[in-house]
Amino acid sequence: MAVLAPQSTTFQRSEVWRLLVDKQQVAWSQTWVDGDRMSANLKRAVVASQDAGFAEHDGDDWNALEKAREKNQRAEGVAERRNAELQQQQQQQRQASGQAQKPAPKQRDQRAIAPDTRPNPSPNTPPVSVARRAVEPKLVGGSTISQQLAKNLFLSGERTVFRKAQEFMLTLALEALLDKRRILEIYLNSVEWGEGVFGAQAAARHYFRTDAARLEAYSAARLAVMLPAPKRFEKAPGSAYISGRAATIVARMGAVALP
Repeated sequence: MAVLAPQSTTFQRSEVWRLLVDKQQVAWSQTWVDGDRMSANLKRAVVASQDAGFAEHDGDDWNALEKAREKNQRAEGVAERRNAELQQQQQQQRQASGQAQKPAPKQRDQRAIAPDTRPNPSPNTPPVSVARRAVEPKLVGGSTISQQLAKNLFLSGERTVFRKAQEFMLTLALEALLDKRRILEIYLNSVEWGEGVFGAQAAARHYFRTDAARLEAYSAARLAVMLPAPKRFEKAPGSAYISGRAATIVARMGAVALP
């Protein structure tokens, strides 16, 4: 791997199987491009977006992991409070609905009962209240580029303590065997940028009809924004979120140190 390009990653092979099972076909786009032929804009954008300390740390950025842990704790706290509010609202709605359905007490001197002239509700009429879906916290990973590469190359997608320990050891091995330039080169050539779209060259062709070597700063930043959730972002690559986030990344690119 220090010299030869990996033919595929564990994640890619799992995606092939998923596409065969779900869609009975595999649409695939990937072309290896040497790191020297990639746009420096793309390298800077990805590092600025994914791992600002890539050139300095040894593969595991503990500060980033701690920040991610704190952010996840805040997100979980917000979700718990919101879910408690939703449960309280739903309980109040159930109580109000139960009281409304109780029949009115009969009057002893009632001579006649007026007919109910209200129209029958349409079967398409929506209920007064609809149960809301529980709020899920928006969690972040905090993984470095080296950790992401180790995970993509060798590991499954399961989330367990044992798999995280494997990722840690494999990251140390990658950092010992490969220099930073090679790690970034393999990462940019194998990372997912959409369903069946892998690597910088395929992404540049798919989204901008150009080559990875010709990507301008803003286009490179837009690709970098997509990396945490490429399948979701590829549905709306021109969204306001991607545009705004890309502008932020462009502003940071000048301060990025490349290996």
